[in-house]
Amino acid sequence: MPRNARRSLLATSLLAALAAFPGPRPAQAQPAPVLRMAVEAEITSTDPHYHNLAPNKAVSAHFFDALIMQDEQQRMVPGLAVSWRAIDDLTWEFKLREGVTWHDGSPFTAEDVAFTIARAPAVPNSPSSFGLYIRQIAETTVVDAHTIRFRTHTVFPLMPVYLSTFGIVSRRHGEGASTADYNSGRAMIGTGPFRFVSWTQGDRIVMERNPDYWGGAAPWASVVTRFMRSPASRVAALLSGDVDIIDALPTGDIARVERDQRTRVSRALSNRNMYVFVDHLERSSPFVTDRQGRPLAQNPFRDLRVRQAVSMAVNRDAIVSRVMDGAAEPTGQLMPRDWFGWTPSLPPPAYDPTRARALLAEAGFPNGFNLTIHCSNNRYVNDERICQALGQMLARIGIQTTVQALPFATWIASASRQDYSMIFGGWGIDTAEASSPLGSLLATYDRATGQGASNRSRYSNPEVDRLLAEGLATLDDEQRRQIFIRATETAMRDVGLVPMHHQVNLWGVRREFTHAARSDEWTLAIGLRPAN
Repeated sequence: MPRNARRSLLATSLLAALAAFPGPRPAQAQPAPVLRMAVEAEITSTDPHYHNLAPNKAVSAHFFDALIMQDEQQRMVPGLAVSWRAIDDLTWEFKLREGVTWHDGSPFTAEDVAFTIARAPAVPNSPSSFGLYIRQIAETTVVDAHTIRFRTHTVFPLMPVYLSTFGIVSRRHGEGASTADYNSGRAMIGTGPFRFVSWTQGDRIVMERNPDYWGGAAPWASVVTRFMRSPASRVAALLSGDVDIIDALPTGDIARVERDQRTRVSRALSNRNMYVFVDHLERSSPFVTDRQGRPLAQNPFRDLRVRQAVSMAVNRDAIVSRVMDGAAEPTGQLMPRDWFGWTPSLPPPAYDPTRARALLAEAGFPNGFNLTIHCSNNRYVNDERICQALGQMLARIGIQTTVQALPFATWIASASRQDYSMIFGGWGIDTAEASSPLGSLLATYDRATGQGASNRSRYSNPEVDRLLAEGLATLDDEQRRQIFIRATETAMRDVGLVPMHHQVNLWGVRREFTHAARSDEWTLAIGLRPAN
């Protein structure tokens, strides 16, 4: 069986379940003292359904379990649900784990799941709603205390995947509770491996271990997670021994951390694809001019040959080795290697500036043109440096490039209005399968359906849309995988976007700890263990 095929989205094998959650373990008589973690991104709330944001979700996972969990490589394993199956084309049934208790000792039941399904998409003032994962559910039925069924509006094979993306909350403590009640701790009663102690906004969150956790008690008596935006401060805290683990280790500090006998680097290939979007709108592109600085009558990126030239101009290996210090993998597609929807038929495009110049000439631009690339300078690993390198590479084929790097909040607002001609961005694939980037980045933009929500280039290809819809209505995993591969091949041949690389997530860890590095960038206390 190919390695890629083993990433079946609906797999519930006992082996996978035992590997990720080996069941109750004997509680330690004397748990280790405080585990000290430092992370780059601060959370916006402890309400698990307020903001669909990776830092929030990582912190939430300490307190609130999902029905289905994702292991370090985002393979699905049983969580609060022990099994799930499609009864018919529109009905999914989940069997729930028995004997689970909330932090207050009350039993976990299907009523809590039904309450969560109703609450999660309806949290007031949510800046990014979890409704995306729930809108397919037309009806929820509690069969008994440990069985629940969901009826969907249409055939929806990704239901288990989507239900792995958020935590289940207690109905008893959640009814009538506001986001403020979660932030204060009043409603922070979960089933997770840790109990909430306190959150000091802008500083830290404190938790204590749940000795009755169904997956076995953690080895740490308590955990303190500090929010440290400054990379230099995080590295200094690790090397001085003030913290035990840091996330988002700067690539320039990899060698320094590895040389220190007290620390090491923990790595995992990221689910985040870094790519270049070019303007696909039928207009005069706003940041493209001729050599004299005059706007061009037509958008050159509408020509496939120009898009191909841009892709061929990118020396992906050089960016990985010189800018990313080796902490990335060049790619020619959307999914990380061996993930659901990845295909060996799409290797990274070859660096070929000679052919790129010829393609520009064929497209009517023998002398190239002028261009401004817009990127963030505080969101992705080495984002501004990558854009500077990209600008130099494009200049070698005749596209004279200026780079404008902006704070992420400013950049994303303008990019979402299609104000730019070329942008460098990234997409984290939290569902671990190809419909996420296909549907968000390459599907034709449609406000009503939500498709193409992050398609800031306004690329549109009817065949990609057709294959995506076909895949989303296909229950068989292998058939759906092949359909998504065809959709990806279609979009990549059309250069709907220019794939660059997949990041490698980096942590700095004290050597007395083992660490399970994760593809989703989460830093979890339960992922660390004493080395001895």
